Amino acid sequence: MAAGTIRYWAAAKAAAGTGEEPYRAATLAQALDAVRERHPGELTRVLMRCSFLVDETPVGTRSHDSVRLSEGGTVEVLPPFAGG
Repeated sequence: MAAGTIRYWAAAKAAAGTGEEPYRAATLAQALDAVRERHPGELTRVLMRCSFLVDETPVGTRSHDSVRLSEGGTVEVLPPFAGG
């Protein structure tokens, strides 16, 4: 199990009520399950529309169960942004 930081941006930050918090999980799926338990409600809905970067690498369409987290790593939670 790895420990690291989850960073929330824009609507995800507002819904979480914080800009970042620690994770302790082996995979992105486990980390997001823990986030949903800590922040039921709006953040759970926002997460369904988010994209994720794990250690600066886009997750894209990969299964969150297959995305391993690293010790001291960072998960960026990016809701859709307006503009161009």
